[in-house]
Amino acid sequence: MGQTLTYKLLENHLVSGALTPGSEITIRIDQTLTQDSTGTMVYLQLEAMDVEKVQTEISVAYIDHNTLQTGFENADDHAFIESVAKRHGVVFSKPGGGICHQVHLENYGVPGKTLLGSDSHTPTGGGLGMIAIGAGGLDVAMAMAKGTYSVTAPKVLGVNLRGSLRPWASAKDVILHVLRELSVKGGVGRIVEYFGEGVKTLSVTDRATITNMGAELGATTSVFPSDENTKAYLTAQGRADVYVALEADVDAVYDEVLDVNLSDLTPLAAMPHSPDNVSEISKLSGIKVDQVAIGSCTNSSYSDLMKVAAILKDRTVHPEVSFVIAPGSAKILSKLAENGALKSLIDAGARILENACGPCIGMGQSPKSGAVSLRTFNRNFKGRSGTQDAEVYLVSPETAALSALTGYITDGMQDGANLGIELPHIPDETFVPKSSFSVFSEETNTSNTEVVMGPNIKPFPRNVALGDTLSGEVVLQVGDHVTTDDIMPSDSRLLPYRSNVPYLSNFCFEKIDGAFPERARNADGGVIVAGDNYGQGSSREHAALAPLQLGIRFVIAKSFARIHRSNLINSGILPLVFENGDDYDRIALGAKLVIDDARKQLDASSITVRNENSGDTFVVTGGFSKLEKKMILAGGKINQTREDA
Repeated sequence: MGQTLTYKLLENHLVSGALTPGSEITIRIDQTLTQDSTGTMVYLQLEAMDVEKVQTEISVAYIDHNTLQTGFENADDHAFIESVAKRHGVVFSKPGGGICHQVHLENYGVPGKTLLGSDSHTPTGGGLGMIAIGAGGLDVAMAMAKGTYSVTAPKVLGVNLRGSLRPWASAKDVILHVLRELSVKGGVGRIVEYFGEGVKTLSVTDRATITNMGAELGATTSVFPSDENTKAYLTAQGRADVYVALEADVDAVYDEVLDVNLSDLTPLAAMPHSPDNVSEISKLSGIKVDQVAIGSCTNSSYSDLMKVAAILKDRTVHPEVSFVIAPGSAKILSKLAENGALKSLIDAGARILENACGPCIGMGQSPKSGAVSLRTFNRNFKGRSGTQDAEVYLVSPETAALSALTGYITDGMQDGANLGIELPHIPDETFVPKSSFSVFSEETNTSNTEVVMGPNIKPFPRNVALGDTLSGEVVLQVGDHVTTDDIMPSDSRLLPYRSNVPYLSNFCFEKIDGAFPERARNADGGVIVAGDNYGQGSSREHAALAPLQLGIRFVIAKSFARIHRSNLINSGILPLVFENGDDYDRIALGAKLVIDDARKQLDASSITVRNENSGDTFVVTGGFSKLEKKMILAGGKINQTREDA
């Protein structure tokens, strides 16, 4: 029986554990990346570990999220990250260099390597044949300090691609189709591996779009083979020397297989307010559009923007549409300016934004009240755009550009030709010269560099060891699919305070229950009760740190998203799962829940929880690995690491 590419790569990096789905393994990490909204906390944690030099082959600190400088806070964070990067031998990518995942793909991604990033869309690197995993900041700090990462060995879900995409269907439509088939929970506990004849019809940036948005499946990561298309891309970037061919064995066996005929796909959209709420564009045609935004780590590549420029050339955006474009990197913007495509975009009426995440994370360009906004981004959670009542649709760059011209959602397969638009083939292996935005390298490591720390940067909260009795008042009860955006909002108002957890905690769950922070502080230890898929979305550990700051002791849910569950454990907060989902309905706000003999019960397959108000008991499960138990007993990962030192 042959091996999947996933297990070949994991085996090549295995440090300990057995490669059996469901068991805990530790793998070697070759590369890490951070971005500035999570990076400050990562580097505070790295400093707390007293590490002289990072243990990876390369680690990169990107500035791409908090680039709107309306006060000193963001600039201070950037100065802090820059100083720590220089101190520890980390590459520093300056503001304006571009979005971390796009820049990493261009400059640092290597087929066959492992990458751990403090951003949930780190799986973008899977488009180059990497095992690229998004994780909480503390996990990334540990990987930088020790060069390893522990994770549950996944099942492998194979996606067999057949045929080839027709004009106006794109890589974005491939991943939207997969999301429609599998849902936002469909990838949990799995790595999604693409194979089949259809793979060779997709460019590296096509593949990166698919692996990037694979994060919305809840998957550990996604991966493509490394082939001649990979070689062409790396050669064009001046990095042919890092190419290596990688693929699954011809007789590889997958745990599950999803067949996708690329030839059958039509333009799709994720409708409000979830990436898996997918419909054909043809069924949405005629909906009036108020805003179109093109960019994000999903769709800001050179080939994406060249297609947009071709659609817009010698045409004008509809007068009632606000149209913005954020290129993925300085290299891409430079090339667009050089070849005249930038002129086509500007002449058509596009507003050109900084090479950064921008509106994807609510950092500017919030649409007007009640607007319909078409975005080439990866998430359309309610309020994420910065406008609570906006209707956000996720679409391909081709659909976005065409709809910007017509002023309504438009299906290219039906209307593109009628408008006289013929889509050109835009290879993504067009050579783009290197930029000067990465300013430090490993060779400039200066251990005596002074760390610059502004007044907004506060220490991260620390938990205490687990006691014999764990108790708390239920201070919040929420439903299914609560996102990290719901737990810890991310927008231009609050992003500057990512370095200040005490202040940030005042806004925890504000979109759901503005009274939560005060109620949690007043409780003698708090408990959150939740439905399915609690904590889906971003990798931000602030969604665990802010509740920790407010005194949350444990969370009981019907199920957890992978990264958030890990972040809770890293913080010493217990993520517990109802054995019987009906018990969720028996718990009222204000109930006091008690776990007796908590340290002993941690070793059991099930844990009994007592409701002091009703006198009832119910059973929860933890499913904790040996390492996770050690972290929980110690009160979090930092404490456990110090104990083991």
